[in-house]
Amino acid sequence: MQLERHRAVNRAIERFIEGRQQSSWRELETRAGHLTERRPWLAHYGPNIPLTVPIPRQPLHRFLESAADWAPRRTALVFYRIRYTYRQLNMLANQFAHTLHGMGVQPGDRVLLVLPNIPQLVVAYYATLKIGGVAVLPGPEMDVSLLTRQAQETRPKVLVALREAVDLVEAVRALDDPPQVVLTGIRQAAGEAVYHRLLARWGLAPDRAAPDSAGLSMAELMADASPLSPGITVRPDALAAVLYTSGTEGLPKGVKLTHANLVANTMQTRHWLQELEYGREVCLSVVPLTHSYGMTNAMNAPVALAATLVLLPGFELDEVLQHIKKYRPTLFPGVPAMYTAINQAPNVRSYGLHSIKACVSGAAPLPVEVQEAFEKLTRGRLVEGYGLTEASPVTHANPLYGVRKVGSIGVPIPNTDARIVDLTTGQDLPPGQIGELVVKGPQVMPGYWNDEPATRQVLRDGWLHTGDVAVMDAEGYFTIINRRQEIIEVDGQWVFPRDVEEVLYEHSKVLEAAAVGVTVEENGRPATRVRAFVVPRPGEHISPEELLALCRRRLEPHAVPREIVLREELPKSFVGKILRTKLGGD
Repeated sequence: MQLERHRAVNRAIERFIEGRQQSSWRELETRAGHLTERRPWLAHYGPNIPLTVPIPRQPLHRFLESAADWAPRRTALVFYRIRYTYRQLNMLANQFAHTLHGMGVQPGDRVLLVLPNIPQLVVAYYATLKIGGVAVLPGPEMDVSLLTRQAQETRPKVLVALREAVDLVEAVRALDDPPQVVLTGIRQAAGEAVYHRLLARWGLAPDRAAPDSAGLSMAELMADASPLSPGITVRPDALAAVLYTSGTEGLPKGVKLTHANLVANTMQTRHWLQELEYGREVCLSVVPLTHSYGMTNAMNAPVALAATLVLLPGFELDEVLQHIKKYRPTLFPGVPAMYTAINQAPNVRSYGLHSIKACVSGAAPLPVEVQEAFEKLTRGRLVEGYGLTEASPVTHANPLYGVRKVGSIGVPIPNTDARIVDLTTGQDLPPGQIGELVVKGPQVMPGYWNDEPATRQVLRDGWLHTGDVAVMDAEGYFTIINRRQEIIEVDGQWVFPRDVEEVLYEHSKVLEAAAVGVTVEENGRPATRVRAFVVPRPGEHISPEELLALCRRRLEPHAVPREIVLREELPKSFVGKILRTKLGGD
């Protein structure tokens, strides 16, 4: 508090020297009126949500240190048999920060973290930030060739990985100028049964571990390290992390995010989730923390709230339900596939889901039917949000207690501006017209890692061009139609896959649906047509013919799928996003 007063005095002195004056409440009210005219969504924020959020000029790890000061005995992490308080978590982060510094990591150096949702990931993440290092988060897929390429791109000083990730360790050690390797494990914390199941999920063998000569033990390195703060000054504009995009449209790109970006999105997200109490919340953190959505919503924001993080390294339905029953989470950031699975679980009400207050669904469109069913089970609020790695990632969300619109991603969160521009000319479009969504705010990245051409393509005049086709209504609510690259052109007319999918979801026996464009031969010439893939609900029988009949009744002729393929499951990324590129050739 005293520090904030000191800074406030300094800002007042600066205004005086520069001839600026503090605005009166009347001027602010008038300005707010002008803002509402230009940004109609501001009039539809939920109660008690500020139009703008003050963003502290501090490094991200200050939130962890504050929680250790204000709620030292509050449980910070739960992971099977392990439980840490905020004081303990901060001390562990300090110890590993000293360890990394002793290994030669200097401000700006990269530390590659190839770990699932385990306590060591949280410790290594904050330790890296505390010494001004850059945490490289490559995504949750354990693809050795992809990870090796990302290591070549970012040239980390240190790699932190599971001892069982033998192929990765060997591949990285074979690079020119290889990083030092730090190894850790989860066997003792998780127990034998869970340990073997998790390794099977990641394609790792429990009886094949890297030899001691392959790397250093994280636990042994930290044993004698100081638990005190490393005392290194980290500027808010310093680079904090490089996160890789999902690569659904090509090779993943490394996104540079500063401490200021991550602090801003943490505060924006925290203020959007109203009625949360500092030191009183419990977050079920099952979305991968190495994905931008999980990093902000399941780690950074909960830590800023001094919430308890209940870590799970993967989504297994029975395990998730048992953890909900045992730990009574109040926050559950997830993806539609997770909420869909919970809705369909047998005897799901017996697990006490009513503890859940708020869920923001990300990474993929949230079907209305899934939202309504989940809210009936929990009595909490499940709203669709929107973001992208390049924006830390959250830019839009539906109000938890204000007006929510079916199928909409909601409105821009505080301190965020958004527009719809023409797909060809780039000119602003009025409400109701479809174009590309562009956004601006303190959470937007400074650029891609070592890729200036790609940076210039998406960052223009301070606006981030998302590549998503969307529409804004008169009240400022945005609806994503589709990725620009996913639009299907049939006989010169656009077909948006989501339009087809929403019709298929109307059928009571449909669990999941995806529409893609395929090239077929008609009259001796290639033509683009729509093909839909459908997963029936468990135990239900459905025929492609009845689904096609539904589409013919509800869609324009050019949008009706040429065929509907029934599947037991759809290919998805680790965060539940449907991988359409793997369907297009089927």
